[in-house]
Amino acid sequence: MNIILLSRFNHKKGSIDMCVPGAAAWVLSIFLLLCVVLAFGGYQFGKEQALKSREAQELVDLMSSLDEERRLVADARADARANLDALAMRIAALQAHVMRLDAVGQRLVSLGKLDKDEFDFNDEPSVGGLTADEGRPQEVSELAAEMQRVDRVLDDREKKLLMLEDLLVNRQLIKETQPSGRPVSKGWISSMYGYRTDPFTGRKSLHKGMDFAGKAGSPVLAVAPGMVTRSEKDSGYGNVVEIRHTDGYTTRYAHNTENLVQSGDMVSKGQTIALLGSTGRSNGPHVHLEVRRNGRVIDPRRYLAGE
Repeated sequence: MNIILLSRFNHKKGSIDMCVPGAAAWVLSIFLLLCVVLAFGGYQFGKEQALKSREAQELVDLMSSLDEERRLVADARADARANLDALAMRIAALQAHVMRLDAVGQRLVSLGKLDKDEFDFNDEPSVGGLTADEGRPQEVSELAAEMQRVDRVLDDREKKLLMLEDLLVNRQLIKETQPSGRPVSKGWISSMYGYRTDPFTGRKSLHKGMDFAGKAGSPVLAVAPGMVTRSEKDSGYGNVVEIRHTDGYTTRYAHNTENLVQSGDMVSKGQTIALLGSTGRSNGPHVHLEVRRNGRVIDPRRYLAGE
């Protein structure tokens, strides 16, 4: 092959002899070199793209992981808030239990007439101890379990204290409503309940009450609260007052010089209901006290001893 070269500047011309196989080899070499360059460039470009794609995927995974962590943190906060709310409710319930127990305790101290300084329900209980190690923080589940145990104990103690309060209140009520004490503020017992020698006949007979001698005209007192069911003159009792009390009790006050209450009146314990005298079957100023329960005569001494 003969290649002719022309120059426009110096108007020269020339030629290069080149054989076809050599030219083909040269062109093929250039082509192969270009392919190698393109392949290497494509490989590097693909590698860079793969790296970028992997980095992008890792970034996406990281963002997803961060979102999951945020969700877990939010759930943990919600659980912690729910646990705190539950603990706050349990603390409020325990405080209500303690307030009720304090009220019952103060009531029992008053009913039992105990030393209020020794049993003071307004102060915190005294506690103490030696220096302890640091220990470890308690878990919420442990605190909740301990609070439930304390709640059960307080509930049990509250029920028992309320039962004890009811017993003491009933006992106090019985004490206040049953006949007790003396029917006179001043005087002495002149005759006991039971069989004795009758002062008028000299025979042995049952004396159904107790006689309290005193100054004529001195007050005759009710030994329990109740309603007057009888206030009249009787041949044997003289001027007599009868009072009905709770639980089937009645009391009679006889030989009064004057009755100060009428049938249907409500009287309180210690109220003056008559004036001491010697009416009826009597040989001197005194009041004859009888105590009956459901119509049956009872020895008044047991109630005097209670006072």
